[in-house]
Amino acid sequence: MRGLAPAQINGLLARALNADGPALLPVPDGTPDARVADLLASMRPSSLLTPAGLSDLSGGAPVREDTALVIATSGSTGAPKGVELSSSALRSSARASVARIGAGPGDTWLCVLPAAHVSGLQVMVRALATGGETVHTPFDPVAVAALAHRLRPHVSLVPTQLRRLLAAGADLSAFGTILLGGAAAEPALLAAAREAGGRVVTTYGMTETSGGCVYDGLPLDGARVRVESDRPGSPGPILLSGPMLLSGYRLPPGASADPDPLSSDPSGLRWLRTSDLGRLDPGGRLHVLGRADGVINTGGHKVVPEQVNSLLLEHPEVADAAVVGRPDPEWGQSVTAVVVPADPAAPPTLDRLRAWVRERLPAYAAPQVLEVREALPLLASGKPDLAALRAPAPGG
Repeated sequence: MRGLAPAQINGLLARALNADGPALLPVPDGTPDARVADLLASMRPSSLLTPAGLSDLSGGAPVREDTALVIATSGSTGAPKGVELSSSALRSSARASVARIGAGPGDTWLCVLPAAHVSGLQVMVRALATGGETVHTPFDPVAVAALAHRLRPHVSLVPTQLRRLLAAGADLSAFGTILLGGAAAEPALLAAAREAGGRVVTTYGMTETSGGCVYDGLPLDGARVRVESDRPGSPGPILLSGPMLLSGYRLPPGASADPDPLSSDPSGLRWLRTSDLGRLDPGGRLHVLGRADGVINTGGHKVVPEQVNSLLLEHPEVADAAVVGRPDPEWGQSVTAVVVPADPAAPPTLDRLRAWVRERLPAYAAPQVLEVREALPLLASGKPDLAALRAPAPGG
């Protein structure tokens, strides 16, 4: 399906979950035609639904039993691959989510995330699970705050959206629950949101887990978390398990698969090895440190960009920031801070930010390059576009 209104997607999703309609392959808005053609050839749907109507496609291939959604993502080569999510996995995720936050029958859910991404789709599934209504609206801080006062909804946000609501002076107590995911949230942001009345619950998960499956560091009912490390409490790759896991991957014809992240333990329990690093504290709470494949190697030292970024976002002169590694002839990669200043007339200096980071992290983790921008480039999901940020600024 491509170019459909969110309300129409909502209806089709309800049918797919109830096995009254076909499995859905949502195409995100704004996807170029060439990418759509590549996606259709790789995922092999049997038909395409657009505002102009339904058209049959040749070469369609069946999905696994009980599949309700196929979400396209990219493998290590960048070629499309599909995550097949069953109706039972999506329902398990939604039931566990609403139980954890105490969402009641008939509660309203506000969807400000893309309806073609798992984050937006799962908002709809949660509403369907409780017999509630999903209200869709593009994200605008003032409009969203006004809707919240009228509807008292639960909402899913990414940190950038929450930051913009705070900057607009929104009363966050108007939301039933704010599920915050998609990227790490720094403690200062959480503290400010809670001070503004928000009931904020941090979430961790991915498309392969039907969205968030770890809330405030603790797995939802039925989910399990494991960290592979040398000793208890030390960092390592995060593994997830539970009934909300994907059924499997849908690969293009003839494609060689990436290393399979799914495995089973001796008891038959299925586990997903993520690309993230984390640690478990003595209470069993998960702390996500960042992506293993995003670690910056600078002068032989490894820097987790999320740790540096979290510190920068606490600096009073910084309104928003992203930390990435860029190629450097001397260091291999440079730790680069791309910053949106709190006051455009008085942006922070590299020396001040370096000193700030060095108070909490080793000197090699301090930014070596500072780039000031009016705004960070964002993906359709609302997350910072790290691929764009790794490239020098236009004209730079």
